Amino acid sequence: MAVSHSDWAARHAPTLDDIEALASQALADLPEPFRSLAADVTCAVAEFAPEDVLVEFGMQSPFELMGLFTGIGLVQDGSTPQTGQLPNTVFLYRRAILDYWSEHDDNTLGEVVTHVLIHELGHHFGFSDDDMDAIEAAADAP
Repeated sequence: MAVSHSDWAARHAPTLDDIEALASQALADLPEPFRSLAADVTCAVAEFAPEDVLVEFGMQSPFELMGLFTGIGLVQDGSTPQTGQLPNTVFLYRRAILDYWSEHDDNTLGEVVTHVLIHELGHHFGFSDDDMDAIEAAADAP
């Protein structure tokens, strides 16, 4: 089915609130016990990662980072939270997510947001990037 020019005339790019709504739905859809274990993790959406974060990770472009977990994950946290400890937070970066989504038409925007969110929650559960890559590869294997 062809899409006419007029079909696009009134459309707008998904907003920060739209991405946040997709992330909230993804969190609500997590199976137990993961949903309960992630209940204290906050989710924030920004246009791009801050410059200092990009420098810390050696990234040349803000489009390279779609999400980030900050805080102390479950594995590293003691039985008593540290005084003054900020809440564990997953940051989702709207423009990087939209850029990725626009170049990968095999995923819906909701699937991309869910993937990034779950990847970042993996850090909350103590998984490294290598651990999560291995889990994804095993899940994709026939």
